[in-house]
Amino acid sequence: MNLDDLKRRMQGAINSLHGELVGLRTGRASSGMLDPVVVSVYGSEMPINQVATITVPEARMLMVQVWDRGTVQAVDRAIREANLGLNPIVEGATMRIPIPELNRERRQELVKVAHKYAEAARVAVRHVRRDGLDGAKKEEKDGKVGQDEHRIFTEKVQKLTDDTIGEIDRLVAAKETEILQI
Repeated sequence: MNLDDLKRRMQGAINSLHGELVGLRTGRASSGMLDPVVVSVYGSEMPINQVATITVPEARMLMVQVWDRGTVQAVDRAIREANLGLNPIVEGATMRIPIPELNRERRQELVKVAHKYAEAARVAVRHVRRDGLDGAKKEEKDGKVGQDEHRIFTEKVQKLTDDTIGEIDRLVAAKETEILQI
């Protein structure tokens, strides 16, 4: 019955969601937009930031400098298949990626993706809650803690879960507002 461990694991779900939301583009260029892109190179899957440098030379342009010329096509393919609506322009080992204006349909799609990410984070938080409650139930059954301690711990875990899901909802609401207003 370690509440700090549960907090750490739930915070991990929030951190993961935050990283995914940063990757959703809002009409302005951000190097974090390409964070969800995973490239198949050297016989394995690698995040794009491990095979290239990403910079933002202009407000509506990303620049990707691939370190190994042999992986340029794989990086290009990964960006196109990441469902971000981006089309790189390859110039040797460098790619220019113009950030197109978002139309209303694409904004709605991005909001749906944000909600999908949020639901995955909520599920992760609920799994952490379940693990904590199962551990507490086992300790009570083994006689290590009493019913009162079990009940108090259960209430604390539920409050922690509610607070964490509330934070997830706030993050998604802020991102939704950001996507729809720009």
